Amino acid sequence: MRVKELMSREIVTVPVGATMKGAAGQMLHNSVGSVIVMNDDTPAGIVTEMDALRVGYATNRPFEEVPVRKVMSRPLVTIEPNKTVRTAIGRMRTEDVKKLPVVSGFDLDGIITMTDIILNHGELLNEARNLESGHGNRDPDEWRGG
Repeated sequence: MRVKELMSREIVTVPVGATMKGAAGQMLHNSVGSVIVMNDDTPAGIVTEMDALRVGYATNRPFEEVPVRKVMSRPLVTIEPNKTVRTAIGRMRTEDVKKLPVVSGFDLDGIITMTDIILNHGELLNEARNLESGHGNRDPDEWRGG
């Protein structure tokens, strides 16, 4: 299964000049656990709920005084839409993240999260069973070198 089949295309973003108040407001308003920080039309970082908790605890400053560029995770760990979900899971493990913005070049196409993967575990298990039953045992991304 490909990332583009599971990713969410509804992406919540904030500009790189935003404050944590703006980022937290977007997360609350849109009921999401992260926002992608954009530098013009290019994804530059990500701010998560956990980042908001950490900055709130550590800085003792009002969110409107904390710029997202100081909090966002960067470099941004991303994945391409045609990669397999298996590759996405591997990247999440390697990079210790739960969310991967999906990009084509510098264009933001969507986001895939560990929650997306868990919610679709039935389909992924069927795909794994097919691989196990002789339809191949390697990730197609490995055939092309990742």
